[in-house]
Amino acid sequence: MFKSASFFRIADDFVLPPLDALEEALQATRFLPCGATQPESSGWVAPRGNKSTALVETINRQLIVRLCTERRPVPASAIKAAIEERVEKYKQETGRERVGAKIKKEFKEEVLLDLMPRAFTKQSSTTLWLDPVNKFIVVDSGSLTGADKVVSFLVEALSSIPGAAGLKAQPVQTSQSAAASMAHWLSSREAPVGFTVDRDCELKTPDDEKSTVRYSRHTLEIDEVAKHIEAGKVPTQLAMTWNDRVSFVLSDAGQIKKLKLLDVVLDGIGDKDKDDDGFDTDAAILTGELSAMIPDILEALGGELNSDVALTRQAQELAAA
Repeated sequence: MFKSASFFRIADDFVLPPLDALEEALQATRFLPCGATQPESSGWVAPRGNKSTALVETINRQLIVRLCTERRPVPASAIKAAIEERVEKYKQETGRERVGAKIKKEFKEEVLLDLMPRAFTKQSSTTLWLDPVNKFIVVDSGSLTGADKVVSFLVEALSSIPGAAGLKAQPVQTSQSAAASMAHWLSSREAPVGFTVDRDCELKTPDDEKSTVRYSRHTLEIDEVAKHIEAGKVPTQLAMTWNDRVSFVLSDAGQIKKLKLLDVVLDGIGDKDKDDDGFDTDAAILTGELSAMIPDILEALGGELNSDVALTRQAQELAAA
């Protein structure tokens, strides 16, 4: 169900509105495919798939929704060629050697309107899990930008419900950066409590060259890895396992990728324990495992910053950028 995870913290005073009101709000922005000249369209789809019409699913007090985005990309090379063709024709018709920026902009708009209906569409869906008990949002995305888009859509939907409290959510920030923590674990050859370091890792130099070293299915308990870190390379990805139950890759931005439940979790689940489509069982298992794992990850990264400190750090990072 989830292959990646980006974490957001919800304000403690958030109260989930009635589910029928939330369902109605999501139905108002249900997914519709792109129009002929529309570059992108986003909306909510049924988490359970095409066999269901419900846009909100709740399992063990956990809420699951899914946002679908369809894009109609036009190749940049095709746009450029069509614009150049119009420019040359314009020069021949007017006798002018130079074409102004305003006219080129008009040509680009015409080209897009002409080419877009012929472009193939691409769809992608992102699942969001809202935990109203522990005040977390987890988005199935390894990109903070992509995850933030889905959260923003949910915030907008909730704000449209009369009398509902607004959803305040911000990315989780920890006392120690994931990159610094991974560097410490690799250098000391000591994983945090409850975790093991696996056999995949990526290190990069934090400069313009971005020199990269990758280890795949290779022991990381070697002097060579520590020497790379001493030389200034920073871990950007590290494969880990939590309590022999969940494996994943931790990124330097604190996102989780390649999330996988291990056999010890799944072996006890037989076909008789599953519902018709397996959705409820899969959701219950996944949210149960991640609910226990997330606090351990945050603890391994030095603990979660409170909202005031996180906002101050965020402002400092923006000012330094």
